[in-house]
Amino acid sequence: MPKIDMAGPKLVEAFRAYLLTLQQERRLSPNTVQSYQRDLTKLQRFIEQQDMDVCTALSPAIARQFPARLHAAGLGGKSIQRALSAARGFYQYLIETGQAQHNPFIEIRAPKAQKKLPDTLSVDEIEQLLTAMPEDILGKRDKAIIELIYSAGMRLSELIAVDVQDVVRAVDMISVTGKGNKQRLVPVGRKARSAIEDWLSIRASLAHEDEVGLFVSNRGVRISARTIQARLDYWSRYSGLDRKLHPHMLRHSFASHILESSGDLRAVQELLGHANISTTQIYTHLDFQHLAQVYDKAHPRAKKP
Repeated sequence: MPKIDMAGPKLVEAFRAYLLTLQQERRLSPNTVQSYQRDLTKLQRFIEQQDMDVCTALSPAIARQFPARLHAAGLGGKSIQRALSAARGFYQYLIETGQAQHNPFIEIRAPKAQKKLPDTLSVDEIEQLLTAMPEDILGKRDKAIIELIYSAGMRLSELIAVDVQDVVRAVDMISVTGKGNKQRLVPVGRKARSAIEDWLSIRASLAHEDEVGLFVSNRGVRISARTIQARLDYWSRYSGLDRKLHPHMLRHSFASHILESSGDLRAVQELLGHANISTTQIYTHLDFQHLAQVYDKAHPRAKKP
């Protein structure tokens, strides 16, 4: 197979074609495609520094310099892992389209990333936050948003995508579209249901007639991620919580509180929509106190007389 010159403009074209494939054929979300684009930009800079044909001459020995340079630039293990994953995917695409014969990144691994423990709210802090909110139209909307994220463990992107028709009131469930367009039904708790009903009773006074999104901004259209983030930060300060509140903190709180009460990691995995249970295992660190209590009650040599 003849060498294909992928330097300069042709390299940029190859990246663009790959990103288009991710978007159109694999149907990845815009946010995920943007993440790939950022990582591929790092790869592009690295490749352009090599005086060689990228498709056939980039050996594994040279490719190993890529994560080393990212590490030297101050990137953490998780960021390097993501960049290597993007590089492997790009070269696999080149192989499938006949533009390369080997994948120089296939055996290269990043240093293990130190897992950052999720930041959560306590049950008392959740209560403090929600009881402080007023009963005006935006207060009711925001309360429904907070209750739903905490009740269903939803991602911010999932919450924004919810339509009015996704609320299955008869069985107290909500249809959620997660990563990779995967659908899942998650239960909605009593207080969240009540907050959603309160919001739906006044939603028409704010929403445009043809708007189908469950939550809308004061302009009557589907609410944006930035608006929700700003509102949560506002309510955190309003309620006197001495911390910055973001939507994922509510999702973390949901997961840790469910796990603490049930001990069922598989159930938490399903509720969160995690493809791999290893992603869910980060929450087990929060349950040491519960495990200690179970041990004290169950172990014959630990029981108090």
